[in-house]
Amino acid sequence: MPRHTKIVATLGPASSDPQVLERMVHAGIDVVRMNFSHGKADDHIARATAIREASARAGRPVGILADLQGPKIRVGRFAGDRVHLHKDADFILDAHCELGDTTRVGLDYKNLPRDVKPGDVLLLDDGRIKLVVNRVVGAEIHTTVRVGGELSNNKGINRQGGGLTAPALTAKDMDDIKTAALIGVDFVAVSFPKSAADMYMAQQLLRAAGSEALLIAKIERTEAVANLDEILDASDGIMVARGDLAVEVGDAAVPALQKKMIRAARDRNKLTITATQMMESMIGSPVPTRAEVSDVANAVLDGTDAVMLSAETASGKYPVDVVEAMSRVCLEAEKSAEVTLDREVLDRVFTRIDQSIAMAAIWTAWHLKVKAIASLTQTGSTALWMSRLNSGVPIYALTPETAARNQMTLYREVFPLLMSQTHQDRDLLLWEAEQILLDQGVVEHGDLIVLTIGEPIGASGGTNTLKIVRVGEHPAPHLNEQ
Repeated sequence: MPRHTKIVATLGPASSDPQVLERMVHAGIDVVRMNFSHGKADDHIARATAIREASARAGRPVGILADLQGPKIRVGRFAGDRVHLHKDADFILDAHCELGDTTRVGLDYKNLPRDVKPGDVLLLDDGRIKLVVNRVVGAEIHTTVRVGGELSNNKGINRQGGGLTAPALTAKDMDDIKTAALIGVDFVAVSFPKSAADMYMAQQLLRAAGSEALLIAKIERTEAVANLDEILDASDGIMVARGDLAVEVGDAAVPALQKKMIRAARDRNKLTITATQMMESMIGSPVPTRAEVSDVANAVLDGTDAVMLSAETASGKYPVDVVEAMSRVCLEAEKSAEVTLDREVLDRVFTRIDQSIAMAAIWTAWHLKVKAIASLTQTGSTALWMSRLNSGVPIYALTPETAARNQMTLYREVFPLLMSQTHQDRDLLLWEAEQILLDQGVVEHGDLIVLTIGEPIGASGGTNTLKIVRVGEHPAPHLNEQ
């Protein structure tokens, strides 16, 4: 069986070499993440060109995700690049400070003094440094160090419990959306959204720039957890961004939230990416820890569409090895994934013909133990609905649209293929789909497969036909004379 869970790999210095990138594609990456917190527009354009070329040479689609930086809620710079803060020492966060020292540091986010009050807990550098606010004097936040340690330039700041007012989309993000549209990315991830309004604004900017990319909301604020349902409704999917989320809500709360968010997204036919430190040790080690293996496996068992690598492939020593290791773990976890299809289908209400056909195809495929499902689709909607239920049956989505094919690289259990639809004969198109599966080596003569298609041919949202065939049983139909 092919691997159903998708792998997202972040590009960076370790993975920019064309040969390394091509080896990563062969190792199994499905989507690359371009982190817009680093690099300029020209860098992103060059990397996008490189991944499209590597994808073409490998003969398999690879999607591109642009990850927007979001608001920079960070400390400024130190005169010596870093300082050591001692427990119980006084320390000032000063919006007007240029270069910091052991007594104070500047702020990239100048409005932070307006957002905090005495008693608030500020967590710096992913929670490694803990400060308690004593008082706010103009642009200065006077604090006491509760947990000390080394603090270096530009480390992030979180307020325990959330509540910072920084907008999700900055001026830089708005410019980067235009770059993402120019590149032709398939997905755009919005950092630190607090509500559906943040996602709707991103969507408007993206569409105005001429892009139809899917929007992914990164859930990393306390407010986003509280507003999860409305954010899901305003997005195409979510990223469980466990780093900043853990700092705001507490690390112990994250595992249960991960399961809740993945379940909620699947129930709403949305996508999910599970991210942050999944195989962190492989930045410098050729093998993952047992805990990391369990973490990846549990995300797969939770039903995530994709698992994501960050610094492991962006700056680590083993970018190809880590992809291979993650792929092995996903495959093993999928073998033991529980199929609860009967209960899940019975619990759903279908209001559209195309969605009903998708659910019927999954139900039929599971109970007949077919080898594959072939969905002829324009936009990928039918394939998406099928992929929301775990049947264990691979879904081959055949589309004439390159954009739809690339977006489906993130759908769990879905394997997108380009198929030219140059005529309107349904039976001939279904036969051609059967031949593509034979050519790909995923079915053999005598296998049972389920096919779905819509009429009129080429109409979006028109899937209305399900057909069960035994491969190779029927000769090619003749094209109807017009």
